[in-house]
Order: sequence, then C-alpha cells, then structure tokens
Amino acid sequence: MNIRQIEAKIISNQKLNGNYGHLEFESGIIAKQAQPGQFVNIRVVDTLDPLLRRPISIHGVSGSKVKIIYEIIGKGTQILSARKPGEFLDILGPLGNGFDYLRLAKTAQRKNILIAGGMGVAPLVFLAEKLKLSKPMILIGARTKKQLLCLQEFKALGCVVKVATDDGSSGFKGRVTDLLNVVLSQTKVAHLFSCGPGPMLKAVSQVAQENKIIAQLSLEAHMACGVGACLGCEVLTKNGYKSVCKDGPVFFSEELTW
Repeated sequence: MNIRQIEAKIISNQKLNGNYGHLEFESGIIAKQAQPGQFVNIRVVDTLDPLLRRPISIHGVSGSKVKIIYEIIGKGTQILSARKPGEFLDILGPLGNGFDYLRLAKTAQRKNILIAGGMGVAPLVFLAEKLKLSKPMILIGARTKKQLLCLQEFKALGCVVKVATDDGSSGFKGRVTDLLNVVLSQTKVAHLFSCGPGPMLKAVSQVAQENKIIAQLSLEAHMACGVGACLGCEVLTKNGYKSVCKDGPVFFSEELTW
C-alpha cells in the first residue's frame, strides 16, 4: 500500500437527507491513487478527544477532489459534520484493498449487480462509475424511504436502479437480498459486488454460492489503526484470520468463513 498522511483542505461539507453528510476534500495524491472499495482514516480534530481516527469509504473522485459520505452516529462524526470549508483534516489514505473490477468489467451479455445496504452505497457509487460502460444494476436496501441514498448519482451513471425498503415505503417491500433473488430469477448475472451490514453480506454470500456467481464483499468493521497493526478488525477466512483494514475491506465471498 502506498499510504500518505496529508493535511487536506475541506472543499465542501453538506448535510444530506436524514443523518448523513457529504464532504469533499482536496488531495491530488489520494484522488490519483484511490480505487473503489478503499477508504481514508480521518482525524476529525487536533486534540486527543476523540483519540481514534474515523475510517470512511471513498465515495468518488473528481479531478483532485475526494468525496466521502458519512453517517452522524457518534462524537467523531458529529464533530466532522461541523467542520467548515477552508479548514484542514489530517487524513491517511488511500487504505485497504478495493474491488477487483478491471478484468470483470468487460462483460457484454451478463449484468454486473451491485448490492448496497444503508451506508454501503458510498463505495459502490465509485465502483459504478468505473463499471458504467457495462451498465450495471444497483440494488439499494434501507429500512425506510428516508434512508435511501445516492439514487440520482447511480441513475446519472446509467445504472438500472432497484430499491427495497423494510417498510415498503419505496420499491420492493422486504430485504434487499430478497429483491436480489427476484432479480436473479429474471437476469443473467456476471458478478455481484456488495457493501453493507454483516447479516446482509452473509445473505449475499449464500445467494452467490447457491447460484454459483462470483461475489465480492466490502466488509464493515470497527477499526482503530486502519493499517493492520492493532489487529482490532480481524475476520475469519478459510486461510485464517485477516485484517479487514489491510487485507480487505473487500474479500471474495468464497474466502470468508461466516
């Protein structure tokens, strides 16, 4: 990994619907190196409280700008939401291993399907941009309509967008993995790419295995260092324990032991 620690200037920091924020910062180095599925580790303040950095997926790049989406769920992200354009953030990145998409993107007759749960949409927009020539399908799951994110961004990239909500307030009523089963009964699929909560990823892995489809999963985990030193985000694989931050966060589903 070619990791950089930089002082990055905040370009914009806006609140999205619900409890979410969208931030852009300036870093030509990270923007040039970043791949879909990688993340940055952000120190939100210069003081020792909060002590740990916040790992956040890279949502996209535009020129020298790097985009992230974050959920305001604790002290660190609350502080991040209050940071202003023109201020600077101490950032490590790009971190981790992203999606292996280069040799998979040139599929003509079968669809690449992206499955997002909640905040899992963040890295999948970046991936969809790389896969846009193959016109991927994106399945987005959320508890309710108000928690759906990035629909217009996916549509602008030419993706076929399908939505599942637990309460039926938008699209398919039920889990996004139930919607995936419906889609698989109607569509020839090349590969699955997914990011979201653990139970959803486990279900995607099971669906992929049953249908003999290659699936790449971006795992969510609590991280301290972000570089594999603290061993705080270990996950069991068929080849022993691996760090989500260093060896992942993206794994092929057949590697994982649930």
